[in-house]
Amino acid sequence: MVETMARMQDSHNAKVHPQWRDQGYENYRAVWVECAELLDHFGWKWWKKQDADLDQVKLEVVDIWHFGLSDMIRAGSLDQAAPALLAADDAEAAPDAADFRAAVEWLAQEALSCRAFVMAPFVRVLQTLPLSVDELFRLYVGKNVLNDFRQAHGYKSGEYQKLWHGREDNEHLIEALEGLTCAVEQVPELLFLALEERYP
Repeated sequence: MVETMARMQDSHNAKVHPQWRDQGYENYRAVWVECAELLDHFGWKWWKKQDADLDQVKLEVVDIWHFGLSDMIRAGSLDQAAPALLAADDAEAAPDAADFRAAVEWLAQEALSCRAFVMAPFVRVLQTLPLSVDELFRLYVGKNVLNDFRQAHGYKSGEYQKLWHGREDNEHLIEALEGLTCAVEQVPELLFLALEERYP
């Protein structure tokens, strides 16, 4: 599973820049910024009512995983990912919102202090949300397809429209993914076509 995601990530990164490994992209910075976006979707403001948008929270976790994979591929430390992910499904029965927020802050803190993606706090984020490894994989494949779709439609040049009929493309992704009833191997091709049908 990790190898499949790593191949997909490497392929996507090469579409952004063929020599992406040599560009000095700061994946750790993307990780901590995505942590802030994740908390905004989850809710943290005590001075106003906030409802967690768990679909968007999960997609932000997947975004973090994209940058984490990229960092581990470039650093040659991908071998740590598979055993660590196996532990992710061993979560306690009922983590609460405070546990989750603390895990996200730990992930951001480690990214900033180590200037790298650190697996242990990411696993803790998965456990406290909770987000199973199978769901992480399914959502990763979906978001990878959306990222490729964005690149194919001018994301890098600024031509891509992120709002489709008044809603963000991530929302359309979730709906399109839920509408698929095919084998995992068919998801990339069929999801790309489903996104194409929805794109304005």
